[in-house]
Amino acid sequence: MSKTIMLVCSAGMSTSLLVSKMKQAATEKGFEAKIFAVSANEADSYLENGEVDVMLLGPQIRFMRRQFEEKVSDKGIGVDVIDMRDYGMMDGKKVLDKAIELIK
Repeated sequence: MSKTIMLVCSAGMSTSLLVSKMKQAATEKGFEAKIFAVSANEADSYLENGEVDVMLLGPQIRFMRRQFEEKVSDKGIGVDVIDMRDYGMMDGKKVLDKAIELIK
């Protein structure tokens, strides 16, 4: 069963490379997932309209974590902040592993 992982950052741009690396890691693992990035402003509409299993925030918007956790508290969506080192290194495998951990 495919899972949906949404990355959220301030503009949605810097995470696009990380999304590519996560997709590659998912393929190597045989993990079926829809992985995409949106800006913080767009995140709400995706949470309302779509099935999101995990929401990972870019380190630059870590201050929004509580706000997003409150929005999804009744939906069972895992929320976390991407580790700054993994984000800086664009380590798709580690970030994917974190997402999978939150799904379980």
